[in-house]
Amino acid sequence: MIKSPIKTIKEAITIHIILDNIRSAYNVGAFLRTADSIGHCHIYTCGYTPEAGHPKVHKTALGAEESVPHSKVANATGIIQTLRDRQIPIFAVELTEDSIPFHHVTYPHELALVFGNEIDGVSPEILSLADQTVSIPMLGMKKSLNVATAGGILLAEIAKQHIYDAKAVC
Repeated sequence: MIKSPIKTIKEAITIHIILDNIRSAYNVGAFLRTADSIGHCHIYTCGYTPEAGHPKVHKTALGAEESVPHSKVANATGIIQTLRDRQIPIFAVELTEDSIPFHHVTYPHELALVFGNEIDGVSPEILSLADQTVSIPMLGMKKSLNVATAGGILLAEIAKQHIYDAKAVC
C-alpha cells in the first residue's frame, strides 16, 4: 500500500497570489488551476491582468475559477499595502541581485506571492514594497520561465513545507 503524502495540517496556510499586469489569460487560468490543487489561495488580478470571467481564462482554468477565491483590484500597490498592514509578508518572484533561491526560504503559514508581467517581470515599484525577493535558479540558456510555470514551482515548494510529508514524496 502506498503511504499518503498528505500530513495533518496543524495550522491553515493562506497564500495570496498577486498577478500584476499579466498579459496572457491562459496564464491566469493556469494559476487558478494550480491554486485549486493547493487550496487556501486567493488570487488578485491587478492592472490589465485578465479577470477570471474571461473566456480564455475559463478555457485553461477548467472551472477552477469557481473554487478559488479571486478579486480584481486596480493596481498591485493597493492590495500589497493592505496585506502589509495585516502583517502578511510579501514575496516578489523575480531575479534580482538580492533574490534568494526559492528553495532556501522557509515560508510562513500566511504570505503573499507577487508575479509580474511576462516580459518585464515585477516592476521596480512593486519590488520596493516586497519584504523579500525570491528566484528560481536557471541552469539553461534562458534566465526565465513562463510565469504560470514559475507559480507552480513556488506553490509546490510552499505545499511541500506545510502540507506534504516531504519524506513520502521525495
